Amino acid sequence: MSDERAIYQALLHAKDSDEPVLLATIVRGRGSIPRKAGAKMLVYGDGRILGTIGGGELEARVIEAAPALLESGTAKMMHVDLVDPAEGDAGVCGGEVEVFLEPQLPPPSILVIGCGHVGQALADLAHWVGFRVIVSDDRADLCNPDVIPQADRYIVAAPDDVTTHLRIHRRTMIAAVTRNMNVDLALLPRLMETEAAYIGVIGSRRRWAVTAQALRERGLAERELARIHAPIGLELNAETPREIAVSIIAEMMATLNKSSAESMQWLGAAQSA
Repeated sequence: MSDERAIYQALLHAKDSDEPVLLATIVRGRGSIPRKAGAKMLVYGDGRILGTIGGGELEARVIEAAPALLESGTAKMMHVDLVDPAEGDAGVCGGEVEVFLEPQLPPPSILVIGCGHVGQALADLAHWVGFRVIVSDDRADLCNPDVIPQADRYIVAAPDDVTTHLRIHRRTMIAAVTRNMNVDLALLPRLMETEAAYIGVIGSRRRWAVTAQALRERGLAERELARIHAPIGLELNAETPREIAVSIIAEMMATLNKSSAESMQWLGAAQSA
């Protein structure tokens, strides 16, 4: 199997398994260089590589740059000279290369834990917005394509066991629209162990106050509790499952896009003042 084919297959596998990787491609070279334009290499989050763009200091610089790019999701063109190591160059070949560094990140995903009325409406709206949708419930009669036809994946499992069934990454948004506080008490400590970008819990302010105190008594730190959006969603005076889903998706999108979720009208007035 050629190196290029192996890289493309590994890239597809990484996407299927929601693993972020950096694709490095030599796009331009001049003079004497170790690999020609088109040479590719994958860099994983743990520093592993597949393929080569020339080895040595050139690859070391790409590997060093990978964590920050995988964090930001921003592509970058890296110019590298291969002339004089004494001047800080990456080699002595005598040429120069430009390497395009392209983060390949998992798609934004929504994990809906609880497939009741709100969970069903949330999954439907999340699919319409364009998220990858994963639904989970311990009740198989609710967590299936007949009830929620728009989901991409169905996980029938106890709520506190969901995290063992999938990779939760930094672009995962979690909505715990669960039945009661006892479920949340078992679930939330497990969610705190993940890198999820958003963790929201449904319920009244009173329910959350009681739940939060119980979690403190079980050893959850304040910095962990601060990660939780509870009650879930923006304040829209929502009542129906679909209205509640709109408020949840809006807050998730604000978090993912690093938005203030303020009124555009008031923002416009402030900027023109």
